[in-house]
Amino acid sequence: MTHRPRRPHPDPSTAPGELYRHALDLLLAKDIDGWVGLWDEHGVMEFPFAPEGWPRRLEGRAAVAGYMRGYPDHIDLRAIPYLEITPTADPRTIVAEMRATGRLVATGEPYEMSYIALVTVVGGLITRYRDYWNPLAVPESARDPRTFAPTAPPPPLNPAQQPLSRGDLRCPTPARSW
Repeated sequence: MTHRPRRPHPDPSTAPGELYRHALDLLLAKDIDGWVGLWDEHGVMEFPFAPEGWPRRLEGRAAVAGYMRGYPDHIDLRAIPYLEITPTADPRTIVAEMRATGRLVATGEPYEMSYIALVTVVGGLITRYRDYWNPLAVPESARDPRTFAPTAPPPPLNPAQQPLSRGDLRCPTPARSW
């Protein structure tokens, strides 16, 4: 039996931007356990633009861990050449814009993806992470979620999480001009 040293609990006073930078360092180091250790037990990760067959919502640290477990087996993340972190009106929440580069492990093809993430940190832990990645930018060879997506099966969607159809895009009040 292999014993892993316990990771220290994240400092509750860590600013969200600082915690996010640390999380990216852990991903670059392929330290998925460390990355998952930055999550609240009940944290939620969402992928609003996930294509069919990919998870749209993960609830809880265990679900996030299952999803991320195989990440280094699929993407060899090598650099974050662009990162801009913007605070929001809520001091617990940041908007992160970034570009990640590396290669797809299965094919050796280059990997380059731009992301926008809305991240909320409470008590030094990630409680909500909305990842607005572009599925159209995934190389053709990696678009099959059975061979590329991390190992967790997609959770079932409840009606509030179903994708919007064109008929759902209604404005309940008249638009304002600012």
